Amino acid sequence: MPLSAVTGRAELFEKVQPGGLGGTYGGNPVSCAAALAAIETMQEWDLNARALRIEEIVTAKLTPLVEELDIVGDFRGRGAMLALEFVADSISKAPHPTAAKDVAAYCRDRGVLILTCGTYGNVVRLLPPLAMPDELLEQAMDILVAGIRDVA
Repeated sequence: MPLSAVTGRAELFEKVQPGGLGGTYGGNPVSCAAALAAIETMQEWDLNARALRIEEIVTAKLTPLVEELDIVGDFRGRGAMLALEFVADSISKAPHPTAAKDVAAYCRDRGVLILTCGTYGNVVRLLPPLAMPDELLEQAMDILVAGIRDVA
């Protein structure tokens, strides 16, 4: 549902006459109801805690690879949005887009879809669904780890 909002400092907003600031999707009643329902679901399902649990599981699987493998230059992120950066070696840290592409292909061939991104195409971004069961996430991470080791 399309929905927008405008935010800013109070001293700026106080200078705008009533009705003088808006947007195409601001205040649509159906979109507002949908947004409230989405927020209610997020609270009911405790999706903030779920995102932290996903981070915990993925971090446990991928952090050791940074020290262990030269092609893993960095692991970063917060909550369920995480990224793994591939480099040519741990000294130069030169981007290694082929490694990211090969890892993505390895995972795809085994039923796990991951996204390559970054300025140089050398980053794998992870954003698993918050409703994904731990067991399925563990299986996907095991495939990703195996793919990284295979490419390394």
